[in-house]
Amino acid sequence: MYKSHGSQGYLDSWFFFTHYHPPLLSTLSFLPKAGLFLAYIHIYIYIRYPTSIQISSIPANMSLIPDTDLMLSPKEVPKGESNQKKDYKDIPIPSNLQSGNAIEVPASRSSISDAGHLIHNLSISPSMKFRRASRNSFGTSLPIPRSPRASRASLGPDVPGALRDILASQVQDLSKEKVKAAKNMAFAFDIDGVLLHGDKIIPESRRVMELLNGDNELGIKIPYILLTNGGGKTEVDRVEQISRILGSPISTAQFIQSHTPMQALAEYYETVLVVGGEGFTTRAAAEAYGFKNVVVPKDIVAWDPSISPWRNFTEEDRKQARPQDFDNVTFDAILVFADSRDYATDFQIIMDLLLSENGRLRTKAKDPLAKQMPIYFSQGDIIFQADHKLPRMTQGLFRMALETMYKSLTGGDLERVVYGKPELATYKYADEVIMSWMKEIHNEHILPENIYMIGDNPASDIIGGNMYGWNTCLVRTGVFKGKGNDENSPANFGVFDTVLDAVQATVRKELGHEFKLRWSGNEKVKSALNGEGNVSAIE
Repeated sequence: MYKSHGSQGYLDSWFFFTHYHPPLLSTLSFLPKAGLFLAYIHIYIYIRYPTSIQISSIPANMSLIPDTDLMLSPKEVPKGESNQKKDYKDIPIPSNLQSGNAIEVPASRSSISDAGHLIHNLSISPSMKFRRASRNSFGTSLPIPRSPRASRASLGPDVPGALRDILASQVQDLSKEKVKAAKNMAFAFDIDGVLLHGDKIIPESRRVMELLNGDNELGIKIPYILLTNGGGKTEVDRVEQISRILGSPISTAQFIQSHTPMQALAEYYETVLVVGGEGFTTRAAAEAYGFKNVVVPKDIVAWDPSISPWRNFTEEDRKQARPQDFDNVTFDAILVFADSRDYATDFQIIMDLLLSENGRLRTKAKDPLAKQMPIYFSQGDIIFQADHKLPRMTQGLFRMALETMYKSLTGGDLERVVYGKPELATYKYADEVIMSWMKEIHNEHILPENIYMIGDNPASDIIGGNMYGWNTCLVRTGVFKGKGNDENSPANFGVFDTVLDAVQATVRKELGHEFKLRWSGNEKVKSALNGEGNVSAIE
């Protein structure tokens, strides 16, 4: 089933250990240090030998499985039987939704149930040729908000501070076709590796913001949103930070981070464990989404420090924590919003809940596979580009390590839901946000036909945009460094050195090569943009 190349010895040992010594693994994994050691072995093999495993001998009529996950080869099981203790379905979405403020988007992949006796239901192929658009299982639904945040323009003409300047597009006598074309295009930018490196701006990003915010021949705003798999803060805090670094105003109404669509889950769950992020920032984000009872791991450590022997817990953490008698608290779901800052503690508490009896800490279910607590991850990226020279590990590897631990302890696969790029639900939500932003800047609630996704990660930005029907541009300032296009997930519009090169190419394609990328700045245009008199914004 699996072909191993240069790492035969490593992989044979790994498969042998995981599949023929489950009792030993189960014992070791109860010890945090041993469990972490096994997870790190898994991650090392994945990064050191990323192409060492390929799927072969798969029937032609069987849907292939997406990437990014476990390299585990299951033991042969007689046809019609399962290699798990219970025949359980994917994480169910509660059916008691009353307010109707969420839309359930099916995960975009076909059934794998008929193939369960042949292969593990997760694989690590990075290629579009072996991948569907989702990391989730058949039957999974990803709730997203029914509509994005209310547009200021939709609130009425007298809202203080609303954008009410007469737009260039509304006073044109000339170049109407260019104005129409400019309104019929939009951009979705990844952030890390495209616009920023950590807290540092990529220099070309500043000019991109100026051009799209109106410093162009038409003096018109070309719609764009920021679509990132980053997270860990409230949208307001993150937008303020990005605006400061870019030197251009960004609105929360044009910003989607990995866990933004997860606000819809507040319609389903009340008491949730929220994991990741610096300090207690993810608590603020979850509470802003409307979750009623938000618990973070540090609250639990403050209540019972022994729950995590190798915890990272300071006196400042103790001051901000909200301990309570968690023996009497029933958790409804686990939400991983951002990258863990304390792997040992987060792994331990998540696993405690996954193996608990009805979501109660310090209990253990007789059969954890019979009814698993729902767990959601905000994104599935393996690596991302920060301000370090080389890409850094991110939430996808955290999830993979957790899946390895769960498999070792239970013998079953962890049922989970993954949001973020390239998941279909994230792109559907992006459409709604783009339409809302069009209403705000052009007073037209329409979705542009020509949307360009500009990203640095072929495995999320590019493959997601391609599968959703967007135009895709791959830049070399982040994860991707290749000379040509990516072999596995090629950008359909092209590869560019910087985000500015990509934007200039797309604008000239849509608006013509003669289109001026700077506003002339003459008084007549300025008067038109300010609504002074019946004049044209174009000479």
